[in-house]
Amino acid sequence: SAEAQAVFDAQARAVRAVGGEAHVLTLSTHDDQAFRQRFDRGAEYAILLGRVEKLHAQLMRRRVANAPRLLLTLKRDFAFLSSTDYFPGPAMAQAREALTELERLANASGADGEPQTSRTSIARRDPAKYRGRIWATRARPWVDRMASAWLIKRFIDPKAKILWLTNIKRCPKKALGFDFDGATFSHVGARVTFEHLLASFGLERDPALQRLGRLVHFLDVGGAPVPEAQGLSAILSGARERLTRDNQLLAEASRVLDHLYHSYQEK
Repeated sequence: SAEAQAVFDAQARAVRAVGGEAHVLTLSTHDDQAFRQRFDRGAEYAILLGRVEKLHAQLMRRRVANAPRLLLTLKRDFAFLSSTDYFPGPAMAQAREALTELERLANASGADGEPQTSRTSIARRDPAKYRGRIWATRARPWVDRMASAWLIKRFIDPKAKILWLTNIKRCPKKALGFDFDGATFSHVGARVTFEHLLASFGLERDPALQRLGRLVHFLDVGGAPVPEAQGLSAILSGARERLTRDNQLLAEASRVLDHLYHSYQEK
């Protein structure tokens, strides 16, 4: 594929840059079908489809409380699987279509406060006007809310007070909302809330924060796989199960994100 060609070409350039020798070869086989079968992912797509159908049935019966999170897990798993499906066929198309239909159903079910994507432009904001403020988001945060709260306190408003809302309709008027439907900072276009904040406050110039943004994006809505995503997801999931207070959860997540940010700053 063109994507695979680009990956190998980049590796070859890196080898040559340090004085090595590299050649990218195109394989031609007389037994093409047998070769393709070595990379068949049909059985794995079947397992994924079973999980999609199970969640679909639960949504139809209104017997699921954490549908957005379960849907995101399925989308991430599909992204990982499809990234190694070098000869995509009907199985991938079927899984993608089933996920699309599941997402429509989940959105129609109206998960409380789950942000819907806006098409508005992102305005640049003066950080000096956003100091010592109250910032509000939904309680029991997951990755986008955790990372956004960390970003706010670490780079935008060090004296910020984070308010955890059990009902977004009771958000105080003086509070700056983030990562819920109708909030000041939420999903815009292809950007999740963390990326919206980066763009709003001119933080996209920091390569380490950009890299963190790609990680948060993948864990929140799927997309291009990030190698460390599964590890971060496991750590944050464990913290979320162990800690019942959201401020404690944010403090724990912040330590992990501080370490990641420092790691990303290194060459």
